[in-house]
Amino acid sequence: MKKLVVITGASSGFGMELAKEFAEDGYPMLILARRVEKMEALNLPNTMCRRVDVTDQETFKAAVREAEAKYGKTDLLVNNAGLMQLGDLATQDPKEWQNMLNVNLMGVMNGMQIVLRDMKERRLGTIINLSSIAGLKPFPGHAAYCATKYGVTGLTEVARQEASAYNVRVLSICPGAVSTELLGHTTDQGIIDGYNEWKEAVEATSITATDVAKTIKYAYELPQGVSLREIVITDTRQDA
Repeated sequence: MKKLVVITGASSGFGMELAKEFAEDGYPMLILARRVEKMEALNLPNTMCRRVDVTDQETFKAAVREAEAKYGKTDLLVNNAGLMQLGDLATQDPKEWQNMLNVNLMGVMNGMQIVLRDMKERRLGTIINLSSIAGLKPFPGHAAYCATKYGVTGLTEVARQEASAYNVRVLSICPGAVSTELLGHTTDQGIIDGYNEWKEAVEATSITATDVAKTIKYAYELPQGVSLREIVITDTRQDA
């Protein structure tokens, strides 16, 4: 019998493709996002959709516990919800920094705390956190975004070390440039144009959200004793 999969940020991009991939193989799921109508429109079987802002731990926790009461304990949590608001450090609105810190970092910490204690007690479970190649190397115009994703990468490694003795896997996935709605969060049109021009110049447009979702699912479905601690996935032609 398949075990419960919880996916945040499932109304678009990686999260939506993950939900489709896991649904195809009959996993019971809880999928979470602020745009619940987008998730409900998928009409996935054996799936609970809930409107959740991951920065609100109590609402997040309530949704997880509701799903666990129906489907059993969470075996996989994918912390995918995130914002990418690119900007120049000297001029970017600090409110955008705080938004990204709240969602990209605190949201991940909230999710891990909700499931990690129980996973350690059961000595079973997997947490996969969506970081970014921007969580491994810096990019101009990405100051606050890099800060949050470096935070996710470091946080994931700390959690992995704390959980590994309990047979719990904590993995980070670091995608490169992929065409999703993520860039739409950026309010600086000049940076958006420059980012798109760079992608076209290096032809880094082949990789899709589905490719990333399939990679995540593969990492999860390996035996519990096999941990792909950190996966960097980019278009072959991406040179940075």
